[in-house]
Amino acid sequence: MKQIPKNVSPFSNEARNAYVKEHITTAILELLREKPIGEISVSELCELAGIGRASFYRNFESKEDIIREYVRQLFQEWTSQADKKENRPLSEWLGLMFAHFEKYRNFYGLLNERGLIYLLKDVITGLCGLKPGLPKVDAYAKAYAAYTLYGWVEVWFQRGMVDTAEEIAEMFRAQGL
Repeated sequence: MKQIPKNVSPFSNEARNAYVKEHITTAILELLREKPIGEISVSELCELAGIGRASFYRNFESKEDIIREYVRQLFQEWTSQADKKENRPLSEWLGLMFAHFEKYRNFYGLLNERGLIYLLKDVITGLCGLKPGLPKVDAYAKAYAAYTLYGWVEVWFQRGMVDTAEEIAEMFRAQGL
């Protein structure tokens, strides 16, 4: 019996998914520089990324999910830096967060320009520990912290990111935070 060689990818499923995610992310960022997310089709995105539509839907439910995933990756880098020192004052912690935004100014500026800053909300509420099922007082306290922080971030973007991370941290410090 003659055996037919199989066409097997040298990548594991995890490596294939990482490859797909990286190429889709690069493609959507390139397209966002040209037009709003609503004008980007999944077909156009997949063509630029060099992947099939099935690969897109296997990894993401929407185009916005690509951005959310990328923001989470960037924030993992930030949290590893912020968590290095215990008992860090809130103002210092926030200074590091705004320094992170400054480091990735082009990306976050693009999100702001395209009206996608709201995609940061999930990451910020997650950082603050806001999740369903919390006791009432904890839920409201964490919501207050998360949405206050999100509001500061949103205003900073709307103002054109002109205030430095140090200035933001100092404003928090001056308010006793």
